[in-house]
Amino acid sequence: MTPDVIGIPFAGLFGALFGSFLNVLILRLPKDESIVYPGSHCPRCDKPIAWYDNLPVLSWVILGGKCRHCREPISVQYPLIELTMAMLWMAAAWHYGPNLTALTAAVFGTLLLGIAITDARHYLIPDEYTWGGLVIGLLLSLRGGWDGLLQAVIGAVTGFVILYVVAAAGEKVFGKEAMGGGDIKMMAMVGAFVGWQGVLLTIFGGSLLGTLIFVPLQLKQKRLVPFGIFLAAAAGLTFVFGEQVIEWYMDWVMGG
Repeated sequence: MTPDVIGIPFAGLFGALFGSFLNVLILRLPKDESIVYPGSHCPRCDKPIAWYDNLPVLSWVILGGKCRHCREPISVQYPLIELTMAMLWMAAAWHYGPNLTALTAAVFGTLLLGIAITDARHYLIPDEYTWGGLVIGLLLSLRGGWDGLLQAVIGAVTGFVILYVVAAAGEKVFGKEAMGGGDIKMMAMVGAFVGWQGVLLTIFGGSLLGTLIFVPLQLKQKRLVPFGIFLAAAAGLTFVFGEQVIEWYMDWVMGG
């Protein structure tokens, strides 16, 4: 397949713009602030940011990473997320071509990145990512017709129920909350994008990644590690490689 030399750069542009908006979500949602009002402003001097100072990546470079008004540093997180989003959207357009699957992959990746960063910084997964993402995932599943929607609904229910049962059982065994409600709602959203088999693979992969990283941190620093990060990473890998992994597993089981 010949790369789309026009569509891929446009996808990168849209990704950078969505990255700029994602920065707003990451900053404001944990504080229960409006994502609409007030407009973009410097978090240090509160001066409004003009449109020409709010261009993804480019404005940060031109301004030398500092506010035009107060000259205080602007976090490097802003251009990094915008650049990451641009690359993610370009990769989706390159891998899947100019179609709804590419859009679905890009949107799903956007949601997962927002979840991972917010959970890492605040130990919180806002409902805007989960319930909002669930609705988006169900709508995008219609690219596969009514059967696609049915598979998405089954996946969403499976993800929610499994994590809910695990959380309830953990709370009963340990006598305290074993898993946050955000993780449970997140898996409902993930299920809408990857289906019920993808949910199982995501939970397995997230648990494996969590164990490999969480246990050493607990032994050394006694540090709490948010599970949403690992679920997000596993969900992204599942979306891209899940079908191949599941097919290999079924062949191995049947062949064995």
